[in-house]
Amino acid sequence: MKNSSHKPVRILIVDHHEIYRIGLRESLSQHSDMSVIGEASNGDEALSQAKHLLPDIILMNINMPVMDGVQTSLEIKKCNLTSKIIILTNNTAGDTIFSAIKSGAMGYLLKDTTATDLAQHIRKVYNGEPAFTPSIALEALSIIASPGEHKHVEPHPLTPREVEILQLVAEGKGNKTIATELTVSEATVSTHMNNILTKLHLTNRVQATLYALRKGLSSLA
Repeated sequence: MKNSSHKPVRILIVDHHEIYRIGLRESLSQHSDMSVIGEASNGDEALSQAKHLLPDIILMNINMPVMDGVQTSLEIKKCNLTSKIIILTNNTAGDTIFSAIKSGAMGYLLKDTTATDLAQHIRKVYNGEPAFTPSIALEALSIIASPGEHKHVEPHPLTPREVEILQLVAEGKGNKTIATELTVSEATVSTHMNNILTKLHLTNRVQATLYALRKGLSSLA
């Protein structure tokens, strides 16, 4: 499903392989609701381009040699840019995935994702929904559910309404859909969502989704 905005999704591609950037650009150019507005070959260029171009979506290779995708994602978030980041990688190590989630990335996809699926994932992230390759979602859950520094044993501080909204978020639903289902305004959903993130010390819907899955408030089924 294409994005509902009349403006195309503005995309910045970040990868140190020129041939891969060319392939992505050509593939995405086939979609009328998407526009590649810039390219970068490393983290420093990505940060500069992001500040200058203010893209909606940044497609970022996590394994860049100069400044990796996780660090670049952190730097972009420090600049308070509104760009949403999708990590593209061949690295499925759990700790790396968890670091990417903590850095603020809204999507984490394998680089062999099909062109059609990538376009759909871009639209999801643009609309505020997380996007994960299924195997990566499972790996992330195994990391945060295992004993160690990422495990939280305290009861959650959410109200019943906040739990309800968190469950819907974990199902991949955006604020507009949630508002319709609960018969409330989008502004109300947004306020609840901000309260959820604040109470749980999280930064985005991806982290909230994984929290809900780990706490048993939702499932991958």
